[in-house]
Amino acid sequence: FAELHAAVPGLPLASSRVLPGIVLRRDFAAYCPTDGELRALLVTEPLRPALTAPGVEFVVDSEGQYQASLLWITKRTEALMKHFQSNNIKLLLSSVKQEEVVIYYAKLYGVSVVECLSSEEVALISEITGVSPYAPFGDDMDREITGTAVVTFCQPLLLASKRCVHIGFTSVCAFQPHCLILCGPVDGVNEQHAAALQEAFTMLQQLFKALDQ
Repeated sequence: FAELHAAVPGLPLASSRVLPGIVLRRDFAAYCPTDGELRALLVTEPLRPALTAPGVEFVVDSEGQYQASLLWITKRTEALMKHFQSNNIKLLLSSVKQEEVVIYYAKLYGVSVVECLSSEEVALISEITGVSPYAPFGDDMDREITGTAVVTFCQPLLLASKRCVHIGFTSVCAFQPHCLILCGPVDGVNEQHAAALQEAFTMLQQLFKALDQ
């Protein structure tokens, strides 16, 4: 329930509504508008390539070697974004904050980015779409990326003064997510209404469970 409702103080209760899909309470790190369905990738690690593995010391002997290393990182990041573009991936949903070079090339190649998803949001998206987080293939940039989610829409949403991300997914299960936008004059009223609704949903779950048995 926490991931499927958003409380908006400062608006009348009559402004409350139910929206299809889910609402992420953060702005795009990069936004590239697109029409129609698109493919999304779920990531849980930085996409900027590392020069060494964890616990391995990387030594450079000169400024030239250091600059060459930075150039390699930049080219690898661009190649990865080209790989996403060739696989028709238009949206990255990341549980970690990505480096500026990733955001730069994402914008350049028309890929929207949403960062800092919580573990609960990642789990919810995985449940809806049936996809697991993507792991880069190392040096293999020719393999097709198959673990992508189908997104029916992806757009900014303004809730009072807060910019959010509104996403619709094609669900692979019976669960069709909708998000409750709960409005009220102050936070305390919204919290009371949210708690009452959550209790009502819990009661309904228990009721239907008893009927099934």
